[in-house]
Amino acid sequence: MTSLPSRRRLLATGAGAALGLGVAASTATSARASAGRVESGGAEETRSLDELYQAALAEGGKLVIYAGGDVSSQADGLRNGFKSRFPDIDLTVVVDYSKFHDVRVDNQLATDTLIPDVVQLQTVQDFVRWKQERRLLAYKPAGFSQLYAPFKDPHGAWVAVQVSAFSYMYGPAAVGSDVPSGPLDLAEARWKGKIASSYPHDDDAVLYLYTLYVEKYGWDWLARLATQDLQFARGSFTPREAVSSGQKAIGIGGSGAPLATGPVKWVLPAEAPFMAWGQRAAILKQAKNPTAAKLYLNWRLSVEQQKAATNGWSVRTDVTPPTGLKPVWKYPNANLDGFPRFMADRAAIERWKQTFALYFGEVKGDPSPGWLGLHPGA
Repeated sequence: MTSLPSRRRLLATGAGAALGLGVAASTATSARASAGRVESGGAEETRSLDELYQAALAEGGKLVIYAGGDVSSQADGLRNGFKSRFPDIDLTVVVDYSKFHDVRVDNQLATDTLIPDVVQLQTVQDFVRWKQERRLLAYKPAGFSQLYAPFKDPHGAWVAVQVSAFSYMYGPAAVGSDVPSGPLDLAEARWKGKIASSYPHDDDAVLYLYTLYVEKYGWDWLARLATQDLQFARGSFTPREAVSSGQKAIGIGGSGAPLATGPVKWVLPAEAPFMAWGQRAAILKQAKNPTAAKLYLNWRLSVEQQKAATNGWSVRTDVTPPTGLKPVWKYPNANLDGFPRFMADRAAIERWKQTFALYFGEVKGDPSPGWLGLHPGA
């Protein structure tokens, strides 16, 4: 056993120290000074994408995005789509776990070394805090009025650019006619050794999915699931990889498209809980390339891009989902409202994490994006 502090403690104390030394006092003073004053994003953007593109080129033609995710290749579709439409913009998308990106941005702000123009993260609670700290540029992209109300800050501090959802999944070839009827089935003996999962105590969205399961099926269910020899890995992409490769029959805690066909069936349950949220994005007030950042938000929220959503769900109320789907806010079991509340209570989250560690053991392995350091994308 080593006497060195755990990495989790180092992250917590290191980030706290950086913030405490650099910005705690100024943040408190700023919050008091700005009390009662709310910045407004004004009217919606009226410039076309082409007009914004030319303005972004005149600004310098660069854009840096910090995006939450598991591996860099997850952003290839975004990179290729944006570069195809705006080829002369020098785009950098840095993918890392949101829980690393947020403290990275905090540290960069504290040390006056900010790199990203746009933050696009799963840690929805950070956008509330950053707004209170007056770190975000109030801005309303074109189509702002058509966004589902909980998917936007009313003053334009942030918007959700995509819908993400986590559930369980299975391989049709692996399960045959023995399709699990719901999460409750996954604790049955016939699935022992056949399940892959991302660690619930490593990713807050997966954590929320597991808490929903426990609240519905009970601790006895979780105790039985813990005896199933689950294959755990870091990164919510790993359950799908395990199922698509035929390594495992079932995956828990990953995203997917409910209408997709292929080697993996992502389950959109009729009654069992799943979890969905709007992935928030914002322009940092100190961004070096604010016009390019505005171009990005307008492009992501355009009807064309929203219709092309890979999972079929849009953040816009005027984009009809494909036949067979309802807008995501029409699914009560998606727990859309519950996730932001869950993410805001950090003390409760820590208790949930440590409890799941008692059942499943500590998180093991390096983060799937690697260790990116303080200033990736510089």
